[in-house]
Amino acid sequence: MLNENIKSIRKSKGLSQEELAIKLNVVRQTISKWENGLSVPDSDMLLSISEALETPVSVLLGEAVTETKADDVKAISEKLEIINLQLARNKAAKRKTLCGILISLCIVIIIIFAMLLKLDSPYLGWDYSDPEIAVVGVAMHAFEWIFIRLAPIILIGAVVGIILVSKRK
Repeated sequence: MLNENIKSIRKSKGLSQEELAIKLNVVRQTISKWENGLSVPDSDMLLSISEALETPVSVLLGEAVTETKADDVKAISEKLEIINLQLARNKAAKRKTLCGILISLCIVIIIIFAMLLKLDSPYLGWDYSDPEIAVVGVAMHAFEWIFIRLAPIILIGAVVGIILVSKRK
């Protein structure tokens, strides 16, 4: 059906296969294959054919064209409005969730930082002759060392994230 429609519409427009091929930036053999049913254009090319032949895609595909009534347009616009509202709600919910996560991250960082300040590195006074105590002490020191260096960067990033997420409302 598509092959016959392309051929008949092309001929009714007074175009040769070569002229249509030039408009579509393909070789003439491609047009011939489409018209003989040996291959089928992809969706992007179908749109290009529709534009080149100044014909709706539905006509190329052989569908009957019906005029849309005002009620149909109104129903479609109402459905689109509902979809837009749902998308806006989802976006707002995701933004609120992200903001909550970032605030929680800030709170956790502040609490851990306060705990580290309060403890004042107790592992420094430990006797490291016991291997188990040595492992725990080294692990605590490594955690504290990494945390003190990364926490300010993460905290600043989280605060900036909160500000950016809040401004987009």
